Amino acid sequence: MAGLREKQKADRERRILQAAVTKFRADGYRAVRIEDLADMAEVSVGTVYNYYQTKGDILMATVAMEVEEVLDAGLTILTDPPEAVDDALLALIFAYYDHSLEYLTKEMWRTAMALAIEAPGTPNGRRYFELDQRLAAQMSDLVQVLQDRGTVRRDLDPRPLGVLLFNNLNQMFLEFVKDDDMTLDVLRRRVDAQTRPLAQLIVAGTAVH
Repeated sequence: MAGLREKQKADRERRILQAAVTKFRADGYRAVRIEDLADMAEVSVGTVYNYYQTKGDILMATVAMEVEEVLDAGLTILTDPPEAVDDALLALIFAYYDHSLEYLTKEMWRTAMALAIEAPGTPNGRRYFELDQRLAAQMSDLVQVLQDRGTVRRDLDPRPLGVLLFNNLNQMFLEFVKDDDMTLDVLRRRVDAQTRPLAQLIVAGTAVH
């Protein structure tokens, strides 16, 4: 019986998040009411509040859903990254970017970022930055994999190097979501132009001057 209740609970939460993705994308985050989500998910308003205290909580849950899938995809790349350092780094970066609009629109990303920045000490703020930290850690893990393979210089610490790479891709993603006219192709080209020269500096065998 307990197993059935857990399945029913998970199903209700899944329907609420699916409704949020659909309604936020179609009507815009600010225009959607909790009542609208409850109607689409076929649950009561009270049920929605049993899972989430605010609409912002629901938005942050969609961000978390996005990032969890991105991290899973990243693990696949870490198991067998491309041979060239620049290609390996860009494979992971582009995996992040290409999934970024799967559930969220640029408006939804901007709102989630604003919620996190305005109130970094709240559960939503902490959750957002924890997700960023996990992405940065995965980038560091990739550098470690490449270092173990012998293609990245062994005198470099993969932890801060991965954070540096993540900070750049994250800043470029911010520029992307700020500009409704920028396409993913433009974002990819710009980050490609930035990442390849940096990769050449960390390739094993390069001299430090």
